[in-house]
Amino acid sequence: MGAEIPDAAAPREPARRLFFALWPDEPMRQAMAEATAEAARASGGRPVPAGNLHVTMAFLGSVPERRLADLAEAARGAALGPERDPLELSFDHLEYWPGAQLLCAAPGAPSAPAAALAGGLKARLAQSGFAPDLKPFRPHVTVVRKVSSAGRIGKMPPVMWRFTHLALIESRPLPEGSLYSVVDSYVLCSG
Repeated sequence: MGAEIPDAAAPREPARRLFFALWPDEPMRQAMAEATAEAARASGGRPVPAGNLHVTMAFLGSVPERRLADLAEAARGAALGPERDPLELSFDHLEYWPGAQLLCAAPGAPSAPAAALAGGLKARLAQSGFAPDLKPFRPHVTVVRKVSSAGRIGKMPPVMWRFTHLALIESRPLPEGSLYSVVDSYVLCSG
């Protein structure tokens, strides 16, 4: 006997397109937009709106709403803890990713706390039955999409981002790009 075929007339379970991110405040996003403006103009691409700049920690895709509590549990379990210092990332150069046509701000030095958070979060998500993207964590901020020219890409003034929370973000596609909104946030440290 074959696998059961789902009933096409059955109602679809409500789902949301979600990811975990380090979500900067407005002054940090503006500092990044200003630091990368010249390279963004030279790239011939589409700059990411300052309000959408972030560091993705774990992409999830479509998640049923009934699983939001499981996501919260995974995030709290992976959080660094209130006794820790804030998580800091210093972005000091730009990278062109030709396959994806992206221009990204990246830190020059690895961040062990950020890598530990991303690894712990992905492990807890997998244990809870989610399928996060398991590529190695590479902290970056996508600043331009659809890049057509890689000229003057490497230069940018350094920008420091400091985080006390991990955020769960919903992504809603729009014709002009995605709209991101914070669904929940989880304490990483006392700040």
